[in-house]
Amino acid sequence: MVEQYTVGVAVVIASLLGFVFLYYNSLVRFRGLGKLKRRASMEFPKENRINKNGSGEDVGTTDIIIVGAGVAGAALAYSLGKDGRQVRVIERDLNPLDRIAGESLMPGGYLKLIELGLEDCVDEIDAQRNQGYILYKDGKNAPISYPLEKFQSHVVGKNFHNDRFVRRLRKKAESLHNVSLEQGTVTSLLEENGTIKGVHYKDKSGQILTAYASLTVVCDGCFSNLRRSLCNPKVDVPSYFVGFILTNCKLSDQNYGAIILADPSPIVFYPISSTEIRCMVDVPSQNLPSLSNGEMSHYLKTLVALNVFPETYDSFISAIEKKDNIKIMPNRIMADAPHRTPGALLIGDSLNMRHAITGGGMTVALSDVVLRRDLLRPLHDLSDASVVCKYLQSFYTLRKPMSSTINILASVLHKVFSSSSDPTIEDIQHACIGYLRLGGVFSSGLSAMISGLCPRPLSLAFHLFALAIYGVGRLLLPFPSPTRLWNGAKLFWVSSNIIFPIIHFEGVRQMFFPLTVPAYYRTLPRNKDLRV
Repeated sequence: MVEQYTVGVAVVIASLLGFVFLYYNSLVRFRGLGKLKRRASMEFPKENRINKNGSGEDVGTTDIIIVGAGVAGAALAYSLGKDGRQVRVIERDLNPLDRIAGESLMPGGYLKLIELGLEDCVDEIDAQRNQGYILYKDGKNAPISYPLEKFQSHVVGKNFHNDRFVRRLRKKAESLHNVSLEQGTVTSLLEENGTIKGVHYKDKSGQILTAYASLTVVCDGCFSNLRRSLCNPKVDVPSYFVGFILTNCKLSDQNYGAIILADPSPIVFYPISSTEIRCMVDVPSQNLPSLSNGEMSHYLKTLVALNVFPETYDSFISAIEKKDNIKIMPNRIMADAPHRTPGALLIGDSLNMRHAITGGGMTVALSDVVLRRDLLRPLHDLSDASVVCKYLQSFYTLRKPMSSTINILASVLHKVFSSSSDPTIEDIQHACIGYLRLGGVFSSGLSAMISGLCPRPLSLAFHLFALAIYGVGRLLLPFPSPTRLWNGAKLFWVSSNIIFPIIHFEGVRQMFFPLTVPAYYRTLPRNKDLRV
């Protein structure tokens, strides 16, 4: 009863505080920063990735060029090909991939896969069912169970080897006669009078070629060499994931992953095949040990291994000692800040990145693919790049519910789950476990947003503030002494300093007040502007 009363009070206070903050920030951005951004978006950057001179052998013209055939690129190629577009896909490397990213597809992402007609791409790759995660801290645990009761039994999260999934997507795209997939490295975009007309690229033999298209889609991943000419890429790397594969062991529940909140690093486990478990250790950027001189192995064995489950300990040590088994991946964060560029657009990690701790990247990418497909579907003629560009501006507001919900959760949870010498962070971690253990709408609400099933930024803001106030209530019980009041105030202050900047970073106006964004009111171009 006491915990429910605390949460009830949190509902009222969080709603009032959240509304005041969000209204104030939206007003500031609307009157000030919005004008600056609009003015900046009209300036076309002069970068060496844009080439104004036609060079190289002309390989012809298609409707759409897609740069990159990862999850986003291959899925988009298939969906646009199904709509009758002539699509040319240029991928830097078509050889088998060896990645530690893109292995978790949330239930919300699987629903997007179904919308695209690509659900069979998770078949025959030994994909594992994922119904959520279990959070562990100091002998306590709390489940993050995806609320799947209203869906058919096959709707669930999926874990798998990224390479197997991407190869299935590429094969599906190649099965369409109007989609061509070739290996090549795009060196620059071809620009004429401020409009992108195509790309210059090198094929496998090194020959320089030029391809033309009415629309060029850049989705060449987190290491994109083209996005500087299409957006304002401010990339932050708060930590690295150190990943390796465990064999000959099982988690306590194979349908759930595990997140251990430990010192010095949080640890994530999830199965990626019937015989393999992926382990990811989050290491702060400033404390990353060297892999080449053995410091990383020593760090994992002496500090991290002490916190893993007893049933996985031997496999954990064996995996560390296995040659070339350890891989390191930067956790990159980048807001979507595209320039308005006729003839070109960004999608996937080229456009927007978030911390990988929640595994939501592919869900955001597939959601973006569905939106792009639906926006382009009524347009039979893409020749007027300026008109098409203006029409597609609505995409950046329409994508916010899914992208912002997952992005904010990833950043907040990473900051909360990371080891810290601040005892207030420890209090927030315990509050998080206690909040999830309340069950009901509290647990299912957060789980639904983590899984991509309920992409609602306003609901997310409510839960984050309710969780903070619940944490304050825990510290005040059974009697609010001066020390407890001080600790509660510190917890709320630290929580606010985590939540507010992240929400501001994502864009308050587009998230919470989309009706104030002119591009939200998209309309199909008129016949005299563009044939539809």
